[in-house]
Amino acid sequence: MGKLGVVLGSGAAGLIPTSDEIVSVDRHGDPYVLPHMVDHEGNMRTLADAGCDRVLGISSVGGLRPDLGPGTYVVPDDFIALDLGPVTSLDTVEAHRVARFDEAWRREVVDALRAAGEVKDGGVYWQVAGPRIETAAEVRLIAQHAHVVGMTVASECIIAGELGLPYASLCVVDNLANGVTMQALTAEDVRKGQLEHRPDLEAVLGSALATLAQRSA
Repeated sequence: MGKLGVVLGSGAAGLIPTSDEIVSVDRHGDPYVLPHMVDHEGNMRTLADAGCDRVLGISSVGGLRPDLGPGTYVVPDDFIALDLGPVTSLDTVEAHRVARFDEAWRREVVDALRAAGEVKDGGVYWQVAGPRIETAAEVRLIAQHAHVVGMTVASECIIAGELGLPYASLCVVDNLANGVTMQALTAEDVRKGQLEHRPDLEAVLGSALATLAQRSA
């Protein structure tokens, strides 16, 4: 059985070290690469080459609804990514595929996370191109169709599927999206939320990943 691959977002960078059972990569690298410039294929191939047979992406997101406030954990079951450019590692007709989160693997992730704490099972992730923060008007539009918003997970899911890697994501709501509250969102607010939630995320991952990695034993 292969290893567990974990992709760490900006709020979780460096949180999980690589071990005999888990291989981790920092999505944005060091020095930091903006979301629209992340090498998703490179990240996925690094995990595949290291012997990983499934991937969990950890992502900092904005909650699109007041009940999905900071500190909420969401494991989405679908995504919308309509405004992105072409995202594929393929140059043949096989690129015409339906991208999706792997449901069997997603269920394992949900079960492991629930044992460690509260998590929302399912929801729609909306990927924007970034790197700017969405306007309040954009948030009002996308909130009608999605639960959380981010800049990387859909692209990551697409590439992972093309490479034959079952993929699921743990989305950490670090802030309410711009316009959900009366206060305008800033980049400083996003970073503050990531720092505040990092200790709890570390504890949750420490428990859940130990369970998920047992598949490789």
